[in-house]
Amino acid sequence: MTVSSGPRPATDATRAAQAAVATALPLDDPSDQALATRGFLAPPTSPQVLGVHGAPVWDLDQYSFLDHDCPDTVNPSLWRQARLNRNAGLYEVADGFYQVRGLDLSNITFIAGDRGWVVVDPLTTSETAAAALALANEVLGERPVTAVIYSHSHIDHFGGVLGVVDREAVERGDVPIYAPEGFMEAAVSENVSAGTVMTRRASYMYGPLLPRGPQGHVDAGIGKAIPILATNSLIPPTHTISTTGEEAILDGIRVEFQMVPDSEAPSEMNFAFPDHRILCIAENCTSTMHNLYTPRGAQVRDGLAWSKYIGEAIELFGDRTDVLFTCHNWPRWGADEIQRFLGNQRDVYRYLHDQTMRMANQGLTALEIAEELTLPTDLEQEFSNRGYYGTVSHNAKAIYQRYLGWFDANPAHLNPHPPAAVGERYVAAMGGADEVVRKAQVAYDEGDYRWVAEVVGHVVFSDPDQTDARQLQADAFEQLGYQAESAPWRDFYLTGAQELRNGPPPIPAGHGIAAEIIEAMTPAMACDYLGVRLDGPAAAGRTWAFTLEVEGEGSFALGITNGAVSVVPGRPAHEAEAI
Repeated sequence: MTVSSGPRPATDATRAAQAAVATALPLDDPSDQALATRGFLAPPTSPQVLGVHGAPVWDLDQYSFLDHDCPDTVNPSLWRQARLNRNAGLYEVADGFYQVRGLDLSNITFIAGDRGWVVVDPLTTSETAAAALALANEVLGERPVTAVIYSHSHIDHFGGVLGVVDREAVERGDVPIYAPEGFMEAAVSENVSAGTVMTRRASYMYGPLLPRGPQGHVDAGIGKAIPILATNSLIPPTHTISTTGEEAILDGIRVEFQMVPDSEAPSEMNFAFPDHRILCIAENCTSTMHNLYTPRGAQVRDGLAWSKYIGEAIELFGDRTDVLFTCHNWPRWGADEIQRFLGNQRDVYRYLHDQTMRMANQGLTALEIAEELTLPTDLEQEFSNRGYYGTVSHNAKAIYQRYLGWFDANPAHLNPHPPAAVGERYVAAMGGADEVVRKAQVAYDEGDYRWVAEVVGHVVFSDPDQTDARQLQADAFEQLGYQAESAPWRDFYLTGAQELRNGPPPIPAGHGIAAEIIEAMTPAMACDYLGVRLDGPAAAGRTWAFTLEVEGEGSFALGITNGAVSVVPGRPAHEAEAI
């Protein structure tokens, strides 16, 4: 069953909302464009990066529509960010420090050591990382990769490692890989235990299923997009950093580390190059407000700790830093500007944390806080604090959830009906599906798209074949997407509208769990993953016992009882049925 395929034009209400944004912000301020283009050396060798099957995994030409003026189907503030993130190529950050930006969601940094390149964060895929390395070598001269740093445990910062080094060189000890403590556990667990559902949700958050264009995907906030149909990889680190102040020499380059666990990632570190007065702030500061809760799904991040880590970085490195680069967006130069930038980002996360909890202690719920909370004008007017990626709304809800969980203490919300059942009851109480749609159409014509999306959603859940409801909810999602300043919100809304109109498309090939990541799992992680895959109801009432013999790891007793997996390391199973 399908409805009209869309998309629709912007409504009068959406055009008015876009005009209000354009009036409220200094969108013609050239400062960020100057930062995003500073040090430009060369464009990408090709706008396309091809995958192993010959199809593009990355295509900058798809964003040529950004050459034009902002249309009324895109929030003008997001349009500005999208144009900034389109700047792509090789850039000189400082003498001997270079970045390739615009070939992936994240940035890759090349640092000239005594013998070759020290690589910081080798992107998401082997294909895009290899293209970035080839560009650096073509422009700056051929150099081997002599060391790699993973700043943190998200896949867009390690997944392309095999595009810059080969596994044998690492195993021989020729190329050390540095990562923060807990990196492997965090990297593997996030991409395995919840990997399938996160992949599905990421297909909404990053818009890979949407057409590129003014009525589709325009940006991801922290970069253009995620590569598609490409190859992820993982080589375990050879060196682990565990203490703030720890130092290492990588191919003649002195590096000083700051541990920042449970900030933007469970395992993350900032690091300075003190002899060069340069600081990498990892992904803890970018040119947008970040996520304390990512809509693709992940553990809620600690906004208070995040703010304090930025404050600590200012104290540790502020008076000895002249250049700051991040793993997304663009760098900053000048000690005063860097400290101002870091201070603003520190204050954003602290303000969100403190004011959310102040309002929670006054009795407001997460939804009420999200509706009421705004940033102070000085913070709100700063483009690097705008919600191109995270938003005040969902970050406030995340802080509430971290402290208080999903329940808002309203007894009516303690054990509500699931969506389909509650939908049937709402529709019946409101006079039937046709009457709900009629009333929702009035709200749509008045520009109340949030209400339309909610109320006709009850019809869709109670009767998925109700064509008028699907069409109206799709139309409401679309206008909400057009108005969204947050790129993930836009992609979520527009992908939802597309799915309502055309049905759910298959997830593109290559979006499963990468074999390289599976191979990096410890036996305990593999057993935990087995528990997630086990059909508990089907296994209930049966008992199995197995002994796993893992080379170099010893024996593991694996049991299944009552539909649940149990693992005991260090011994075989009693009365094992198989080894």
